[in-house]
Amino acid sequence: MLAAYPFTIFIGVIIFYLMSSLKILNEYERGVIFRLGRVLGEAKGPGLIFVFWPIDRMVRVSLRTITFDVPPQDIITKDNVSVKVNAVAYFRVVNPVRAIIDVESFLYATSQLAQTTLRSVLGEVELDDLLSKRETLNVKLQNILDTHTDPWGIKVSLVEVKQVDLPPEMVRAISKQAEAEREKRAKIIHAEGEFQAAEKLYQASRVIAQEPAAIQLRYLQTLTEIGVEKNTTIIFPLPINILENFIKKNSKV
Repeated sequence: MLAAYPFTIFIGVIIFYLMSSLKILNEYERGVIFRLGRVLGEAKGPGLIFVFWPIDRMVRVSLRTITFDVPPQDIITKDNVSVKVNAVAYFRVVNPVRAIIDVESFLYATSQLAQTTLRSVLGEVELDDLLSKRETLNVKLQNILDTHTDPWGIKVSLVEVKQVDLPPEMVRAISKQAEAEREKRAKIIHAEGEFQAAEKLYQASRVIAQEPAAIQLRYLQTLTEIGVEKNTTIIFPLPINILENFIKKNSKV
């Protein structure tokens, strides 16, 4: 009995060691295992894996998409306007081994790269392009970030410029510009309306010139329209032909 007691303890220690070496990785996790400081090929998981401590060390890496909020950056645009711009970047790890080995902290490195890229790219465009061509700038930012983070095993799927904060004096200038643009459009539309009305009057005058009696009918129609208003204005249409004799006599005198 005494001889079997140490053996039982030994078996119990081995079972306890094997149980403690079992690790569970979720579906979205991978484990990068280092054995005596050397990485063991591809990342392990998901499910049950063995990590034999102390010769093995495991680093968990999440494969889910990470949302990084780029803090507001002070940017001077190409036309020398100072603005504050913030953005949001979506990225995920596609190669856990490279994300752990090739860069010290892929989260910190990606965040710093996003901030510097945002300043450099948006500093090369004018304010009007920054406000009106966000889709093009978003694609350009995403391509640059994806190219630089690919050696780290990071895939940048989307970058979106969230908000552009303008100085108050620039907001007033843009408001004045928009107001002037609206006034210009209103004047152009009014001028086009006057031009079309003049054309219609010219066509109407030609029609009336072909039949002089049409002017009398127009007089009567005008009187009917005025009478609907229930006003006290009285209008007597006086043909110009009646006054021709008086005009001729006055011219002879």
